[in-house]
Amino acid sequence: MNLPQARISKILPWSCVDGPGNRMVLFLQGCNFACAACHNPHTIGQCNDCGDCIAACAPAALTMVSGRIAFDPALCTQCDACLVACPISASPMAVTYTVADILLLLHRHRAFLSGVTVSGGEPTLQSGFVRDLFTAIHAEPALADLTCFIDSNGHLGTQGWRDLLPVTDGVMMDIKAFDPTLHTAMTGRSNARSLTSAKLTHAAGKLHELRFLLVPGQTDSDAEISHLIRFCHDLGGPLRIRLNAFHPQGTAGAAALAPSMPHERVEAVAEQLRAAGLGTVILPTVWL
Repeated sequence: MNLPQARISKILPWSCVDGPGNRMVLFLQGCNFACAACHNPHTIGQCNDCGDCIAACAPAALTMVSGRIAFDPALCTQCDACLVACPISASPMAVTYTVADILLLLHRHRAFLSGVTVSGGEPTLQSGFVRDLFTAIHAEPALADLTCFIDSNGHLGTQGWRDLLPVTDGVMMDIKAFDPTLHTAMTGRSNARSLTSAKLTHAAGKLHELRFLLVPGQTDSDAEISHLIRFCHDLGGPLRIRLNAFHPQGTAGAAALAPSMPHERVEAVAEQLRAAGLGTVILPTVWL
């Protein structure tokens, strides 16, 4: 049987900030949100082979072959000039991997790993690959104790989660904003599915962490924090809430000129959440 393939922008062999323990992280290419504050803007689009990136690639790692962009990682110097040149926030360096390819990588790094996390982009856009990868990991004796996590914006439908959750050990869910108008302005999409996804994954016992990005003048308002508190109370039970602080590094467009989230405001919000009895509140591990 031919297992699904996935377009993957980048693979981190080890990470201690993308779920519990030391994890391999797969950044899948493509996203259904267009967040102005995205720190991985080159993972949003899918390459359309326009060729604009080729002239920007000084080491000639990118060429056009039969109308398609061809990437030679052996020549690439990771200067990222191609990402700057791309008009649709895509990465011409994304590579197609099969489930078998990822299993080989996991075996190679197995001694150092406690799990694998699929991120992005939005990994659930390639949910068939994610489902089959997680199934294969759990079925392989040498890998079966690795935990399989999804870092998601939640814009997956209910049936999609029903297909994924049986083979998923944990979900880290990003809520971009609670006010529907603000969420649409920030991402280009409604937040209805994201809120439903958080409820569904929590009810299934798979919501490892609820993540909320504090953006100055937008999601750090008293109204948004009150919404966050009410939403978490409604979920019930023990919760892990991670507050992330916006900073312009890695962003594009107007966001690259925006101010960072002040430390003091993040700490004040964390204190509000703790005072509301929400349990574990995690602050950013690195301030930039």
